[in-house]
Amino acid sequence: MKSEKRASVFLFFLVHFFLVSVLLARQLDFAPYFFDNGPSSSNGNMALFSISEDTPIGTHVYVLNGTDPEGDEVQYELDFEKGSTEYFKVDPKSGYVTLIEELDREKQDELSVFVGITDGRNKVIETIRVFVTDSNDEQPEFQNLPFVIAIPEDTLPGSSIYKVQAVDKDMGSGGSVSYYLQSSPTTKFTIDGHSGVLRIKPGETLDYETTTTHFMTVVAKDGGGKLKDKHQVMTSTATITINVIDAQDTSPTFIGTPYFGYVYEVSVPGTEIFIVYAKDGDQGNPRPIHYSIVNGTDGVFAVNDTSGCITLLAYPVQLTNELYEIKIKASELGPNNELLEHTITVVTVRMVDLNNHPPTFYGENGAQNKFEVTMYEHPPSGEILRGLKIIVNDSDQGANAKFKLRLVGPGRVLRVVPQTVLNEAQVTIIVEDSAAIDYEKGSILTFKLLAVEIDTPERFSATADIVINLLDTNDNIPKFISEYYIARIPENSPGGSNVVSVTASDPDSGLWGEVKYSIHGSGSDLFLIHPSSGIIYTQAWAALDAEVKSKYNFYVKAEDIEGKYSLAEVFVTVLDLNDHYPEFDDNFLEKTMIIGAPVKIEAVDDDAESPNNVIEYSIMKADPDNIFDINSETGEIKLKPYIKSMEIVQNITKQKDCKWSLLVQARDGGSPSFSTTTVVNIDITEATQLKGPMAAFLMQSRDNPMKALGMVTGIISILVGLTVFISTAMFMRNTKLNRIMPERRIIRRRPQNHQPWTFRMPFLGSSNRSEKFLTNDLEKNSNQNINNSCSRPLPPRAPCLPPPTINNARPSERPKAVPTVSGTVSSKGSKKSSHSKENNVSSALVSELKMRLEQKIIESNQGYH
Repeated sequence: MKSEKRASVFLFFLVHFFLVSVLLARQLDFAPYFFDNGPSSSNGNMALFSISEDTPIGTHVYVLNGTDPEGDEVQYELDFEKGSTEYFKVDPKSGYVTLIEELDREKQDELSVFVGITDGRNKVIETIRVFVTDSNDEQPEFQNLPFVIAIPEDTLPGSSIYKVQAVDKDMGSGGSVSYYLQSSPTTKFTIDGHSGVLRIKPGETLDYETTTTHFMTVVAKDGGGKLKDKHQVMTSTATITINVIDAQDTSPTFIGTPYFGYVYEVSVPGTEIFIVYAKDGDQGNPRPIHYSIVNGTDGVFAVNDTSGCITLLAYPVQLTNELYEIKIKASELGPNNELLEHTITVVTVRMVDLNNHPPTFYGENGAQNKFEVTMYEHPPSGEILRGLKIIVNDSDQGANAKFKLRLVGPGRVLRVVPQTVLNEAQVTIIVEDSAAIDYEKGSILTFKLLAVEIDTPERFSATADIVINLLDTNDNIPKFISEYYIARIPENSPGGSNVVSVTASDPDSGLWGEVKYSIHGSGSDLFLIHPSSGIIYTQAWAALDAEVKSKYNFYVKAEDIEGKYSLAEVFVTVLDLNDHYPEFDDNFLEKTMIIGAPVKIEAVDDDAESPNNVIEYSIMKADPDNIFDINSETGEIKLKPYIKSMEIVQNITKQKDCKWSLLVQARDGGSPSFSTTTVVNIDITEATQLKGPMAAFLMQSRDNPMKALGMVTGIISILVGLTVFISTAMFMRNTKLNRIMPERRIIRRRPQNHQPWTFRMPFLGSSNRSEKFLTNDLEKNSNQNINNSCSRPLPPRAPCLPPPTINNARPSERPKAVPTVSGTVSSKGSKKSSHSKENNVSSALVSELKMRLEQKIIESNQGYH
């Protein structure tokens, strides 16, 4: 029990002690407070805090700092008076104070701020003053703008004329102001840097007549100071306008000098000569001007004292001088009309001739406006037209009598000398382009001679006609209207037929223009020309044949009386007429036809041109008439396509020999058309069967013709090579046999009485003679070679050229065929369309004969060396 009581008592005392402690603690709760760290501290209660006006917005400018005695957490507050600008704000927990508005010391240099600190139960508020410090952020400001000053021009140098004042709201050096003028090399003013007093520079004067207004720029500068941690100097500028007031210090001035006046020959007394004008040099306050004559008038001129008008007092004929220099005085009038400052000028008056006479042309009979001359055409360049006597005159004087001369007409044919005249001159006209003075272009040349004044406003002028009558000379040659003439005439035209008319003209006059024609050239033998008309016609005996010669060309000559001439070429074509019949080789032809192969007949028409010599073949009669076909152009006759064997032929005819006779016609294409017929006997047979290896080869190659062609080409190549080898060997052998050494060479003269060769041209002689000549020639060559091998050689002889044979054949008859080397001769003369094989043989024979003849001539000529 005792123990329980003791425990109860102990618990009672413990509770009572706790309650007493709590009550004591509530009675001891103290308020928070700020630290006071002095005016230069950046934390505390902002007491005596100062801030520069150029501090940027958003800058942390201070830290509120305090504590609570009980150690409780504190918060901070910052406030301003109602209606005032709040420049700062504070972070409640950290106490950072931030600038939120721009400061301007010139508007408000002290701020009242309420700062508070609280621990949640107790709050302490203090009123503090924040001082705004100055920075150099203000420019000097000029007072009493604008600066406009008016001063007389006679103000003395160094005088004060104005005081400039500027104020700077900054403090200290930033608020002090100094002055200066922006530099100008022509300024006449200066300013005191401290007081701003503006003065005229010593030694400088103002002149209203030179400059009425002066402008200058004054600069106000403060003493400088800190702005945003940098040294800054602020300036301002203003313009000072100084108006100069005119003073009476300048004499009158004449305007528009120098002065010139003119007296004309038609002037009368009272005529206004000139007006002078002067004005007071002091334009700000000008005085009236009075005019007077000092001297130089000789009593013939006067001046109006108010207007300055100079007038003539006498007639021009009474003036004794050609030039007058009048002195005029201009004086300023004072308030009482007294004459004050003055100026003198000179007026030059000249007697002037009036331009009242135009230029005039004179000839031998006085003034005239037309001049004529007669001369031959094409005078030499540079020659003077001596038949013209022209004088030009202008009766005025000086510049009024100066004028230019020029010729108006065909360009650069003539030129006039002189080109510029003063008063009077003799006119000379010179030839410049001789070729342009041509009688044939015009027998009369007309030019205008023009005289025009140069320096006068009237520009008087005069004209005269220059007429040149030209005489003709023989300076042209006859000329054909064409360089060549082309004519056509039918063959067989009768003698005296007109061929073509040529025309030439000579532009010269009289006998020089008459043309005589003549004809020249190797092709003109059959033609004549009429000497006057130029008509070309055939000789009376001429017979034109297109088959003999179809083209002629020659020259015609046109000549004047003095032998000057020109030529033109004439081309005459003889037109072919259908005057020949087609001709077969014979009236009866024998032909053998192998089945499957055609036979060919041919007719020749001796006409020169188509269609007269174009032949068309046709079968006129055949029995039976359905066996043969003929090619109308080539004359090839072949069996009908269905006849392919002798059995078919034998079935058609009962004759065992299988012979047919056809009547074939050859008709030319001329108009009128001519035709000829012939009988063609055709023996029909089959092709003979070949035997032996060659036949076998041909049979094998029947289906391969290229194989046969290659075989033939190879054989021909071998034969050609063999021929070349043999020819080369024979040439080398003959060269060695005919070589004569110098010491064994014998020179002999050829005897004079040698026998000439008997030689007939193979184209014109008979075939027997040609064959005999060829055989004899070959025999002589062979005998000569034999003799050379066993005896001394005979002296060489020069062969005589064969005399030309006389051809009595008709012009239309064609030359005979040339014999072949084998001696076979054709019985008939060859026609125009002979076979190409015969032509090749004839050409080969002619070439061989020509080669042998040249070789003999060379061998004969070697004997003379």
